[in-house]
Formats: sequence, C-alpha cells, structure tokens
Amino acid sequence: MKTIQSDSFNTIEIRVGTIIQAEVFAEARKPAYKMKIDFGELGYRNSSAQITKRYKPHELIGKQIVAVVNLPPKQIAGFTSECLVLGAVYNDDVILLTTDTLVANGLRIQ
Repeated sequence: MKTIQSDSFNTIEIRVGTIIQAEVFAEARKPAYKMKIDFGELGYRNSSAQITKRYKPHELIGKQIVAVVNLPPKQIAGFTSECLVLGAVYNDDVILLTTDTLVANGLRIQ
C-alpha cells in the first residue's frame, strides 16, 4: 500500500448523492449500469458502474451512495461518466458504499 500525504487526500471531493435513474448500459464491454445521481447543490452527475451482479436497476433508484465528484469526466462507449461511485470489492462483486441514515445530497465525506 502506498502512503499519501494528508494534503493529497484533502483534494479528493467525496460526496453523498441519491441515484435518481439507473438503466442497463448495453453498449459497455463489461456489464454495467448508467446512472444519474443527485448531488444537491452540486447538481446532477452521470456515472457508469459495474454493479450488475448485486443490484438491479430498479433497486438502485432512491439509494444514497458515496462518490468521488472531482475526477475528470471519462468517456465510456459514448457515455460521459462524471463521478466515481465507490464500493467495496468482495469476491469479484461490488457492494456500494452508502449512508446508514438519510443525509442531504452533496454532503461531503471527510
């Protein structure tokens, strides 16, 4: 594991958002979903996530997740992913990081 300085970590914007749309990303090479996420005052961001083993699109709607919102946009099969949804990888499966209490969209994780 590589050690980083606190100043480096502090530049990462990790925020809470609510998934408002989720659909199968048919054009992606690996199974994935396209999602639209509400980050409150930061607005809406699109994201692509390979979370199809554990979740169905309808199960994701309304779920609060944790994401990095200040990475540069990434083009994936003609879709612009604007944030990185975070999850724990276990046995080749991704378990989304979520809040255990409903909080305001856009709340910063520190």
